[in-house]
Amino acid sequence: MPEPLKLKGIPASAGYAEGPLFNLEPVVARYKGKATAADERLALETAIGTATGRLAKLIQATEGDAADILEFQLAMLEDDALTGPAYAAIAAGQPADAAWRQALDAEIVGYETSDQDYFRARAADMRDIRDQVLRALTADSAAAAPTGAIFYGEDIAPTRFLETDWSAGGGIALKAGSTASHVAMLARSRGVPMIVGLGASPAHLAGVALLDAEHGGIVLRPTRAEVEAFRQSSSSFAARRDRAETFLARPAVTKAGTAVRVQVNIADPSDVDGIDVSTCDGVGLMRTEFLFGKTLPEEETQYRAYRKVLEWAGDKPVTIRTVDAGGDKPVPGFTVEEGNPFLGLRGIRLSLARPEVFRVQIRALLRAALHGNLKVMFPMIAVWDEYQRAAALFAEEQAALAARGVAQKMPPLGIMVEVPSVAIAPEAFAEVAFFSIGSNDLTQYVMAAARDNASVAHLNSVRNPAVLRLIASVAAFGRAQKIPVSLCGDAGGDPAAIPALIEAGLRDLSVVPAQLAMAKAAIADVSI
Repeated sequence: MPEPLKLKGIPASAGYAEGPLFNLEPVVARYKGKATAADERLALETAIGTATGRLAKLIQATEGDAADILEFQLAMLEDDALTGPAYAAIAAGQPADAAWRQALDAEIVGYETSDQDYFRARAADMRDIRDQVLRALTADSAAAAPTGAIFYGEDIAPTRFLETDWSAGGGIALKAGSTASHVAMLARSRGVPMIVGLGASPAHLAGVALLDAEHGGIVLRPTRAEVEAFRQSSSSFAARRDRAETFLARPAVTKAGTAVRVQVNIADPSDVDGIDVSTCDGVGLMRTEFLFGKTLPEEETQYRAYRKVLEWAGDKPVTIRTVDAGGDKPVPGFTVEEGNPFLGLRGIRLSLARPEVFRVQIRALLRAALHGNLKVMFPMIAVWDEYQRAAALFAEEQAALAARGVAQKMPPLGIMVEVPSVAIAPEAFAEVAFFSIGSNDLTQYVMAAARDNASVAHLNSVRNPAVLRLIASVAAFGRAQKIPVSLCGDAGGDPAAIPALIEAGLRDLSVVPAQLAMAKAAIADVSI
């Protein structure tokens, strides 16, 4: 009997799955060439139309992040800049399938080799677009996966994820992939076990696989003893998850009775539709990048989105972050291309550089503040002058609205602590209303290690003493100056990190809704 094959990767969505391995590598059907270039062009146009219709149908059945992903793909298929090179190649004599593959492969290479994490993470979307059209050209359909399968391959298409029924189990194990990819975000929100960064492996793998997405590993051809050990770990995880549900409706407290506020992070107003407001202490982070899609959002569009969440929360706080565009979140017509975008014009720097865009968001926030307990924070603050300039714009817009007789209210203004200059010298920001620690970026900047890069993943840990020392110093400064301090990065929902964060002095965490129960349970186990 062949020896078991054990592969290590990076956890992208915690959980366990046992099932048949399903190979994601596509088997491309043969394309039948057409008689003329005009017929080839018509074939490609028809195939693009088929793929567009499929996406539109999926969009109707989804919402929130999932709908945003599909709308991105739809926008790309409708973009002449993407389809134009393929039509030009057809005019030059190439068949439709070769022309489309050549055009999309060139785009995909650009995404995969980009120095921007955002574009590398979106390479899967581009491959999805390519393969959808190729399947339509060849009248081929994706092979059906068995129930409870573990999808294995280079990467998985977002549409493949959304079309899969995960209620019967299953998981995802990718040779490449990214913890920041669209599919990884979807997997976390739906509780689908997923690991990425497995690297090269032998070809033609098959059979039953054991996926441990809590620690980041997969075993193929397992022994009986390994299956038994795996099932014990899986049962333990399920028991912890079930036990955690009993903490959902309770206030979060440590074993010693220390209260800890637990809020939720949301990326879209629709996210609150599935959350019982009584289970959380408010919204610790509402991202606003979802509004900045194909076009820059109007004031009324923003106002309605903010108002919905504020009214849902009632008297509980809702902390809305002004648009954090740039870095791994480019916005057409707003952000700029840079050689090193994470150290460039992003977050508050970009908003201050484009005040005509920023002022629209400010007016919407001032008007929405009347409908709940709003707090506003600025991302990527590095120096006091940036906060002063942003706050001054709020004061100017408030005065302008008042002069026009428009109802409005000034919310408390705080800052994200994600640039080391702020964490090292928080005393320079003693006049802000609150601090919110962005552990993802703070850890990356302190450790100089991208969290979605498998080769340096071992360095990217919020539990590193250097990162924890900075968090502790900010928490201590906040206590001394009576400035509220919270944390809204991924670490807040990581049960393994929560004890260290509480020991560092944090008493306010914000987590994605799917992690709310586990976070409360982890807090209850802390003996500090």
